[in-house]
Amino acid sequence: MSCKLLVVASLAVILPFANLVHAQDSGPYKVLKIQLVGGDGGFDYVTADPDGRNLYVARSGPAGHIGIYNLDTLAQVGDIPGISAHGGAVDTATGHGFATSKPVTMFDAKIFTILKKIDVRGNPDGYLNDAYNHHFYILSHSEPNITVLDDKDGTILGAIDIGGAPEQAATDGRGKIYVDIVDKAAIAIIDANTMKMIGKYDLSSRGSGCAGLALDAKNNVLFAACREKKNMVILSATDGHIITDLPIGNGCDGVTFNPETMETFSSQGDGTLTVIKENSPSNFSVEQTVPTPARAKTLTLDTKTGHIFSITAEYGPVPAEPATAPPPQPDVPSWMRGPRPPMIPGSFQILVIGK
Repeated sequence: MSCKLLVVASLAVILPFANLVHAQDSGPYKVLKIQLVGGDGGFDYVTADPDGRNLYVARSGPAGHIGIYNLDTLAQVGDIPGISAHGGAVDTATGHGFATSKPVTMFDAKIFTILKKIDVRGNPDGYLNDAYNHHFYILSHSEPNITVLDDKDGTILGAIDIGGAPEQAATDGRGKIYVDIVDKAAIAIIDANTMKMIGKYDLSSRGSGCAGLALDAKNNVLFAACREKKNMVILSATDGHIITDLPIGNGCDGVTFNPETMETFSSQGDGTLTVIKENSPSNFSVEQTVPTPARAKTLTLDTKTGHIFSITAEYGPVPAEPATAPPPQPDVPSWMRGPRPPMIPGSFQILVIGK
């Protein structure tokens, strides 16, 4: 990004991300807007609340907080300070939100105040809010892998062991939850009523290190984005048989499905957003690869506008690796290994991708 764009955007002006628009592959999608919002702290997930018209961005570290932005204008409409979290989501029916901090933070989604802190085991990371029975699922790489909360009052309802590290979950809205297990090349199937794992689909023949998961609930099709082979494994949610796999970019950390357009979106840290078209429940194709700023690896969908939102920042030079560096973690792409470059102050940004 040019220095000029950084200066202008710092004045809270929303501008087209012109360089990427001109560079994009042939297709309808492009980066429409970029908003520099700045602020300190690391970042992981971003979540849209289409009904409340808000976007939730959790920041981590000593300066952790949850920034809330208007989905239509990207103007900041609220902030919940003192929370170091990976992300958070809102249940429209209860008006309650939950952030995967430790302890987990329950907050009021209307006035953005903390309601309570909930002590849970494990290390809260990913999450899923399921409107089917108003349960909030907290995903943790350490046991218990999943903790289930009641959206109404934050009560801990139970824990689920899926035998590995969960990354992303999807609900069919009818009582089944699907969770990709990043270190086992598998997808766990959970009964939302009994809160028990009832099955598991093996993906090892096509891919591993799967860190993104989405579901076409109408046609019972799962989309698992896998890092090792940089591919999207597409399979039946009914019986787990693999339909096909298609190439995506490097370092995926989030997938979403838009039932209105029958498109799946996969965001990658290498600076690409892959769009996969479901032509039929048995026929799929890569529709477009949209260039994005690097490290925009997570995403969320505004179901009312069809816009995709992602987050990233600008970084300085990579520091030298220490002589006694630990071995790289399995299933972690090369760009995520070794010393991490420092974030440039004030460069944190929200991206809007659409037609």
